Amino acid sequence: MVFGDSLAAGYGLSQEAGWVNLLKKRVQTVSQATVINNSISGETTAGGRNRIEQALRNHRPDIVILELSGNDGLRGASIGSIRDNLEAIIEACQRHKATVLLTGMQLPPNYGMLYTQKFQDIYTQLAKRHGLKLVPFLMAGFGDKRHFFQADGIHPTAQAQEMMVENVWKVLRTMLKSGQVVAYEDN
Repeated sequence: MVFGDSLAAGYGLSQEAGWVNLLKKRVQTVSQATVINNSISGETTAGGRNRIEQALRNHRPDIVILELSGNDGLRGASIGSIRDNLEAIIEACQRHKATVLLTGMQLPPNYGMLYTQKFQDIYTQLAKRHGLKLVPFLMAGFGDKRHFFQADGIHPTAQAQEMMVENVWKVLRTMLKSGQVVAYEDN
């Protein structure tokens, strides 16, 4: 189950063009897995914390790809609250026997070096503390290239979606077991 925000919901793109749909196709080439997209544009870690239990009960995923925090960072939320909310989501997944793949995010430099570094450090700290697999930066390979973003400068274009799939796939493929189900479901 992909549990994320507008980046996973495919904001500004056709559903077929989003990285989660592309991931579904990639997964199906090697597995009978299913990929559930439980992502909401505008979602924050607090919103995710409030809805994770229901999502876990409804979908019973083996793996949760956790892609939240970008909206928190862009709003300048406290580092402590972002970390606490992500940790609560991770712990809920673990209580439900779901393995978490955490996807990291980075902020533009105009948020200040101290805040952006502390924000980026959240992911490695949580991955280490909870023994999680980590995609260090979902937008690795293009995050600093303006032409890979829509007019808003925040949401990646259709062209960038394949790079996001590659960043996730490098780690996810090591987590898939033979016959395991991962799932795609329209919202």
